[in-house]
Parts: sequence; C-alpha cells; structure tokens
Amino acid sequence: MIAKSADVLLVGAGAMSTTLGMLLKQLDPNINIVMVERLGHVAHESTDGWNNAGTGHAAYCELNYTPKKADGSIDTSKAFAINSAFEVSLQFWSYLVKQGALPKPENFIHATPHQSFVWGEDNVEFLRKRYEALSKSAQFADMEYSEDPHVLREWMPLIVENRDPMEPVAGTRVRYGADVDFGSLARNMSTHLEQQDNFELLLSNSVTDLEQQEDGLWQVELKNSKTGAERTITSRFVFLGAGGGALPLLQLSGIPEGDGYGGFPVSGQWLVCKKPEIVDKHLAKVYGLAPIGAPPMSVPHLDTRIISGQKALLFGPFAGFTTKFLKQGSMLDLPKSLRINNLVSMLSVGKNNMDLTRYLISEAMQSHEERVDSLRNFYPEAKNDDWELAEAGQRVQIIKKDEEKGGKLEFGTEVIASADHTLAALLGASPGASTAVNTMIDIVGRCFPERMATPEWQSKMKEMVPSYGESLPDNPELLKSVRQYTLSTLELD
Repeated sequence: MIAKSADVLLVGAGAMSTTLGMLLKQLDPNINIVMVERLGHVAHESTDGWNNAGTGHAAYCELNYTPKKADGSIDTSKAFAINSAFEVSLQFWSYLVKQGALPKPENFIHATPHQSFVWGEDNVEFLRKRYEALSKSAQFADMEYSEDPHVLREWMPLIVENRDPMEPVAGTRVRYGADVDFGSLARNMSTHLEQQDNFELLLSNSVTDLEQQEDGLWQVELKNSKTGAERTITSRFVFLGAGGGALPLLQLSGIPEGDGYGGFPVSGQWLVCKKPEIVDKHLAKVYGLAPIGAPPMSVPHLDTRIISGQKALLFGPFAGFTTKFLKQGSMLDLPKSLRINNLVSMLSVGKNNMDLTRYLISEAMQSHEERVDSLRNFYPEAKNDDWELAEAGQRVQIIKKDEEKGGKLEFGTEVIASADHTLAALLGASPGASTAVNTMIDIVGRCFPERMATPEWQSKMKEMVPSYGESLPDNPELLKSVRQYTLSTLELD
C-alpha cells in the first residue's frame, strides 16, 4: 500500500478539476496537489469535445436561460448571471494565454457567432420580447435582431434557404460568440500543471473509500484499474469534480451537507455532418426552442464545432433515458445511489416527472429518419445520408429535497461544501464547463477563506480576473474594457 499526503486532492481530470488546479497553483505555486482520474487519459468524459456542445455559454443564444413569466414578460436574471460568469472564464483564459500557460487560442477556442432562430407568430413575439429585455443592458447591447428573411439568410444560410416565405421567422445574433473545445482546454491545463513542482496526476485510479479522520484530514483510498495497486492519499482538502461520478463520491464522504441529494441521469446523442460542402456554409451556433415536454438542456441547436482542428456541424441533443451516471459508467449507478435520506425526494421526482421519463424514452427510440426530420425543422434541405449519429456525454441533473413536493429536479450546477471547508463537490450540468472559472473561484473563497482574504491572494485574483470583486452589469466601463481585452487576446472578434 502506497501512502502519500497532499494539500489538495482533485478527483476527476475534467474542466472543473483542471480549472481549480490552475487557480490554486497561480495563487500558491508551492501548494501540493494530486489529481486523480479513473480513466487512462484526461478529459475524456463529460468534458471531451464530442461529449458536450462546446458552446461558450454566455446566454446570447440559449433561449432556455430566459423563460417567459406568467405575465408574459421575460425573466432575464439567469441570462445576466451566466453572461457575467462566462466573462470571468474569458478573463482567466486570457491571463493564462498571456502567461504562456495555455497555447495559442486557436488550439481551444474559435470565434463563432451565437444566434437564436424561431418560427411561428408566438415564438417570434417571444424572441422579440427577449431581445428588447436583454439589449437594454451593456452586456447584451451588441445583440442584433431581425425578422427579415434576407438578413437571416446572411446570418444562417442553411437554416433560412428554401423555407416557406410566408412563415414568420426571427433571429438574433452576437458576432463574438465562442466555440470552445473544452477537452483540449482541460488537457492543455493538465499538461501545464504536470510541469509544475508539487503536482501529480494519477490516471486509471478510482476512489474506493473516502473518510475524514479525527484530525480533520481526509483519507482517500485509491485502486489502479490496470495494475490493481492500491494507495492511500491523506489530504487537507478534497474536491469532487468527477462529473456524474461526483454524487456517489459525495455520498461516500458522509458529510451532512450532502444528505438528501440524488441524481437524474440523462443520456444524449448528436447528429454530426463532416461534409465540407455543407459544413462550410454554416458558421454559427444557432439555438431554437425546446419541444413541449422536453427538459431545458434539450434545446435543439445547429452548431459549428472545431475539435482537434477538425470542423464539423452538430445538431441535437437527442436525449435518452439511462441509469448510468457516466458515459463509461455502470447501469447500476442510479440504483446504487439510492439512500434512506434521498429516497423520498428521488421517488417524488420520479412520480412527478413521468412525462419527462416518457419523453426521454421516446427520444431514445427514434429512428435515424425521425432524427433527421427534427433537423429539417432547422435545416430544410438536410439529407439522411449526410449525417451520422454520435454519442454525447452523460448528464446527471440534481435532485434535492423539497418541503412541498418531497423532491425537485433542478437543471443547473450546484456546489456542496462541508461546514469545515475541507471538502467540496460539484453537481449538475449546464452551463457547466463554460462557467467553471467563476464556480471554482467561489469554491476557493468558501474553502480557503483565510488565505483568500490575504492581500497576496486578493492581488493575484485581480491580476488573473480584472473584474474580480466587482459587478460587470453595474459597471459598463469595466465591462467594455474587459471585453476588449478578452476578445483581442482570445482572437474572438
């Protein structure tokens, strides 16, 4: 049995853990970090390029971030929050590029306009109200809106060409949206971390036990899936950033803050086209409205993707029902996550969301023809043979206790931290990796409060993220300055 001690143990080697590792190493180069990954390579689960949409979620085009209220007005609160969080990611990535800790931006991010597109009178009215509500702010002041098919044809030719000229249509556009290869980003951050002192990456190692000792330190048992070798790591702080695998580990930790949490796993698939004659006609991420009964993360979108230098078009996601928490997980993941303290909330969500379950099963049972028919709502001229089916990553939506309903299903991300600041876990999905930097800064502040309050760490945070400690929505001049810096550094404008 190999024994090792660390200041920080990061479980999972995806976007979340690599971001937290980079932040902590910038704040304190001497901090001792161990990162553990159950697979034999970095960022090949939810973070991998083909396992997520790659949209730098800034709320420019994602209509599910601006739901309609009961009175018909638009709720913009989530859009403003996500936009601010993504600006934090852009600042940190820009800092890393300037420092040489990340390669040239073209290796992980590309300028890709973010657009919305709807059809039908009611949907056009919704998009018009959304545009009017958002564009009043400095954050969304550069958003363009049009109901003119000729303008929309310039923005998204594949989508508008050969569409019924009598059908009401509308679209919005923000030119400086981003397509992010989060797999490449995480792997580049991991490569940089491995070059630093006091950092170790352990691949093919799974956590088999997790227990806090009387002295407050965490004793974590690992097992190598290739060699069978076991080791123990004692750490002052543990971060569970293992995507869908974080919930079972949180339960294993036994911290009371994790009581009652459960997970609702959702699988996904994409239609992918790699034919240059089609791919070259579309440069955008175009989001529509989710079908009635569909979960919010199933908003259909036709995306330009550039993964490992290869350009393609992606349409979806097509959701499906699964009991796995990870793409390379087990069908027993869901039943094994049942506990006495989450049983009521899990059963309540199951009972109250039968329509969602039926929807997911029906999605999974679709034929290729039916999936391409859905695509033809976006791209009328789509042909079956030009598109192939690809498996997306797993998403585990949060289930938590609810006094009225017994349990509720939430679509988003949430940090659960122990009261003594020695363990934190990240649950949930979208916007996920796009807002990882903001989320990890929050974890640093919550779990390293004394060090975060020091002048040294405060100064370093301002250097890495110029808007740190300030509100971008309330400071248009700062927002303008930050945007000029990030768009120029990351070559997005």
